[in-house]
Amino acid sequence: MLSVIIPTEGVEQTAVATLAALVPGAAAGIIKEVLLVDGTRNGVIERVADVAGCRFIGYEGSSQGAALAAGALQARSPWLMFLRAGAVLETGWIEETTQFIQAVAASGRDRAAVFRYARSPYADTDFGDFLRAMARKLIGPRGDQGLLIARDHYDRIGGYPPQAHHSEAQLLRRLGRSSRTLLRSRIVMVG
Repeated sequence: MLSVIIPTEGVEQTAVATLAALVPGAAAGIIKEVLLVDGTRNGVIERVADVAGCRFIGYEGSSQGAALAAGALQARSPWLMFLRAGAVLETGWIEETTQFIQAVAASGRDRAAVFRYARSPYADTDFGDFLRAMARKLIGPRGDQGLLIARDHYDRIGGYPPQAHHSEAQLLRRLGRSSRTLLRSRIVMVG
């Protein structure tokens, strides 16, 4: 049902944290595959993928957009979920994701979803955190909130531009507020 695409930067700890949060989704049968996308060529993420039973995708380029586009190109499921390494989904995401996918299929309308951002209770707070929170309220979601989208919808809107700066923000803008749903399930960034 769902391919999860996680761009990494060669860091094991953040990738493992995200993978651990996805285990219940795999056990429930909602996740068909997980793709770890990495361009660092240091071998760390390739080993993590092998141990965790994920697919490793190496890519050329240095932008986040190139990693996201490479993962989407290799994904096999009709639904795509993009998560940053270090993103941990809270309990309840499986049921809500399933309900969202079923509702979109029943309505016949193109919709995408992002998760509700939550700060880690262990993170230090600074003025930048306040500014990012205000930007989320005024401008809309950011790339660290994940993205759940049907593959055909993703393809129709042009996907992630591989060479663009801020490709996640560009795709979220192209989706627009009217075709984007903010899910109740929260996402916390660790690491």
